[in-house]
Amino acid sequence: MGQPQKHFVIVAGEASGDLHAAHLVDELKRIDPALTFSGVGGARMRASGVELYHDMSSLAVVGFFEVLKHYREIREVFNLILKKIGTVRPQAVILVDYPGFNLRLAREIKKRDIPVIYYISPQVWAWKANRVRQVARYVDKMLVFFTFEKEFYARRGIEVDFVGHPLIDVVHPATSKTEFLKTHGLSADRLTIGLLPGSRQNEIRNLLPVMLEAADILRREFTQIQFIVLKAHTIDRSLLDPVCARAACRPVIIEEKTYDGINASDLCMVASGTATLETAILGKPMVIIYRTSLLTWLLARCLVKIPHIGLVNVVAGRKVVPECVQFQARGENIAAELKRMFTDEMQISDIKADLQKVREALGPGGSTQRSARIIYATAILGDRSILEADR
Repeated sequence: MGQPQKHFVIVAGEASGDLHAAHLVDELKRIDPALTFSGVGGARMRASGVELYHDMSSLAVVGFFEVLKHYREIREVFNLILKKIGTVRPQAVILVDYPGFNLRLAREIKKRDIPVIYYISPQVWAWKANRVRQVARYVDKMLVFFTFEKEFYARRGIEVDFVGHPLIDVVHPATSKTEFLKTHGLSADRLTIGLLPGSRQNEIRNLLPVMLEAADILRREFTQIQFIVLKAHTIDRSLLDPVCARAACRPVIIEEKTYDGINASDLCMVASGTATLETAILGKPMVIIYRTSLLTWLLARCLVKIPHIGLVNVVAGRKVVPECVQFQARGENIAAELKRMFTDEMQISDIKADLQKVREALGPGGSTQRSARIIYATAILGDRSILEADR
């Protein structure tokens, strides 16, 4: 059986990358149904027709020392990808976020004279600025979601296109707040607080207990508050049940309805990451929470160069929602920030106005289609003129 005529290898290392990569594959197939794909990812990419060499679950770890624990398996996946690339000789390799792994992969791919397209920029503007040199040396095309990223790379002479954020097209609730609450036995007359503890197992272990501690504190003072825990599709329900069962606030666990759940919430507690942008797009005030191992935190403190960790605040260029980070990520602090919000109508109004500006900064929509056209034109046609003609 011969090599596919038009083939891409695509590599994603975590849940949000799996989702965005799957949508990108769908759009590329709409442009050219003859395209084929293989790589590393998750259930979403598999459902979009990507032949997976390995499931990404072993890669979805956060923190320098956490990665070390999984180094052997990660290295095996790394070598497997390179072996497969050597066999299929794709038109290009599309790397999706996950910079610690993917930038090293880019270096090896370039030795094989295969174009590298990076989709979802590494956060080199936040830390490890030396990675910019790696991007310049090993990446042929950057597709970025934020305007400040385009400016950052363009100043350094790197080929870059701002495509807008694909979440604008996908973050839409399927049901109304009233219908959602009724379906799950919740009251429309109570304040609803949503908990989004993350899409990785170590995030659940680090963040869910302190989120529930905050919920218990609030529930003791305000008995009419109700809480929902929004489970990511990458997390097994068994990881949530025992922790939630011990909570006095009696949260309702919601599966597969994240956007409906955010939409039904009045405020949210959100693990730092893509979920903060999803919550912002739906206009919900939030507290951003981040906590990792002490050694990883101390290392990050030496490397991080920006004042805020939450993407919402990074996009805004200032703190528009509170952050409870590491030693401040304690139940009493989170509860105090939420209480300040829902007892101050002016603050809530200001936050919602700021979140609307963040949403506007993410672009007009059509990001995934725009990205697919750029990738197809550069990797398959070798001609960007069709992009200019469409403008």
